[in-house]
Amino acid sequence: MKNKYSYIGISFIVLVFGIWAVKEIGNRFKRSDLFEVGPVPSFELTDQDNKKITDKDYSGKVYVIEFFFSTCPTICPVMNQNMLKLQDEFYGNPEFGIASITINPEYDTTEVLKKHAEALGAKHYNWHFLTGDRDYIYNLANTGFNVYAGKNNDAPGGFEHSGLFALVDKEGNIRCRKDQYGNPIMYYDGTAESGVKEIKEDIKKLLEE
Repeated sequence: MKNKYSYIGISFIVLVFGIWAVKEIGNRFKRSDLFEVGPVPSFELTDQDNKKITDKDYSGKVYVIEFFFSTCPTICPVMNQNMLKLQDEFYGNPEFGIASITINPEYDTTEVLKKHAEALGAKHYNWHFLTGDRDYIYNLANTGFNVYAGKNNDAPGGFEHSGLFALVDKEGNIRCRKDQYGNPIMYYDGTAESGVKEIKEDIKKLLEE
């Protein structure tokens, strides 16, 4: 009789543990409430180490994309500093990455971008500063991401672009939160503390998916 009750007790413990494990696994892979904008546009560019980098290199990673240029005198330094905050928050996490794409590739060669990355303090191994053909990059920004980037002699530094960050999940989908009215924000303000705070929170959600 004693052995019978011991067997029942062990079986109960195993059952409880099994239910807990299933719930934990379910919670681990539960999809967050972030809106799916659509697939990230495919791209192939060259990074600061003269390596070809494509969107496929970010597969399985949560990453943030910005368009900038190294000599920008206005919003780019703010955007880059905010990217540093994201680097510091997720430093050492192999499932996190950043893609900083120049809109002045004629000046921002791989050598220039390498010096820029070093001066900035970019150390995360998944942070790539990317350059390539100008028309290709402008098409990627304006058509692919639907964020403006272009040459403008009247603009400070000679170029005009948005200060937005795009957030991409592990499956290569652009994701975002919704505003207070239930509308997707599409992208995050890379020039504001509020935008950095929001994207940090949402990166954490995507890393848990």
